[in-house]
Amino acid sequence: MKNIRTNSTYLACGLLFAASIMSSCKKDFDDPSRAKSDVALGSAQAMSAVAVGIQRTYTVARTGVIFNAIATSGFSSNELRLLNAGNIPELQLSTGGNAVDGTNTILFNLWASAYKVIAESNNVISNAERLGDKGYASGLIGYVTIFKALSLGTVSSFWEKVPVTTGKNVPFVTRDEGYKAAIAAIDKALAAIAAAPISSQFNATVPNLNIVNALHALKARYALFTGQYPLAISEANAVTLTVGSSFIFDNANPNVLNTIISSNNVFQPTDINLGLSGTLVPDANDKRVPFYTVMAGSPATVRMAGFSTSVIGGIPIFLPGEMTLIKAEALARQATPDLGNALIELNKVVTKTTDVFGVAANLPPLVGPFTQAQLLEQIYKHRSIELFASGLKLEDMRRFNRPQAEMKRRFMPYPFQERDNNPNTPANPTF
Repeated sequence: MKNIRTNSTYLACGLLFAASIMSSCKKDFDDPSRAKSDVALGSAQAMSAVAVGIQRTYTVARTGVIFNAIATSGFSSNELRLLNAGNIPELQLSTGGNAVDGTNTILFNLWASAYKVIAESNNVISNAERLGDKGYASGLIGYVTIFKALSLGTVSSFWEKVPVTTGKNVPFVTRDEGYKAAIAAIDKALAAIAAAPISSQFNATVPNLNIVNALHALKARYALFTGQYPLAISEANAVTLTVGSSFIFDNANPNVLNTIISSNNVFQPTDINLGLSGTLVPDANDKRVPFYTVMAGSPATVRMAGFSTSVIGGIPIFLPGEMTLIKAEALARQATPDLGNALIELNKVVTKTTDVFGVAANLPPLVGPFTQAQLLEQIYKHRSIELFASGLKLEDMRRFNRPQAEMKRRFMPYPFQERDNNPNTPANPTF
């Protein structure tokens, strides 16, 4: 693999620098993408190198989890339109239904990369627990757990049943259990950090990534997806919204969205309404539409902007607005719905004039009263706009009981490679 630096460059260089000033154990290494062959995984040096590779696997263009999750969700939920029918995997997803099968390489790359991340994260975590430098160890554990939790959450959003372990002939569990496995991994990481706070040396290696903040945000996301509404609210409240956490890229390994959009050969937004119709169409004055889209070309057509405009621009792990919308939805769905406070939280997103990433609707507040169904529709609408092309839309469509006619597929078929090698692979969903 030629392109190996992406955000990993920052981590590798930072780890190298931090290691050089620490006397407790030697962590420096010559090639930041791999450990020396004579160094066991029990060393901080080797674990740091593996951590670099984990992030690279998750973020690298085309084969990584990010691109394939955005493409799978985007085509299936009508966020994205196909530009070139010669891109067969994208064509299958864009067509939907039975056209999507186990040969689809987007699905295979998503599946394979996610489970590679999970397996290698487990190796780092188990070995980091034995390090003498507990502050550095907790940083490693927290860092790779972000990618492990994201991977577990991503596969759980596209398949009805998923493995939560790696190895030969692993069993499958429900997707709900997949999300809960992500939460359990986060809890373990947060406990390690609470017992031994992340050292300043490790923190200096991960620019634009607040590990604890990101872990709480992901826990809030997956608590919402599993209907644990009080937990979702408490975790969203634990997130500092003025601190962003992003995957960072560089010229050697450019922003994956920028790579795809610049080619103008794979996909673009479906239309200026982000694929929404009817009562869900964005307000004409919604500032998020010109944030995420731009009219370009001759004749002018809608193209993606947002987090795709820069070769070295970051892609957020979560948006501040997501946390606020999680609270709004959880309040509206809890056992005794609190529609008043749910509307207050929703209006924080509707009226927001800016945030750390520049995503802001800047609209007048919504005025109730709303029934629960009406309010949930508004929350879905604003999640669809606020979180455009984040890979979360298909999960939202199912959770909000959107009509099947709005989806190209509801769940994905299993890659043939998994079915051929694991007899526990379930039957494919009908749609």
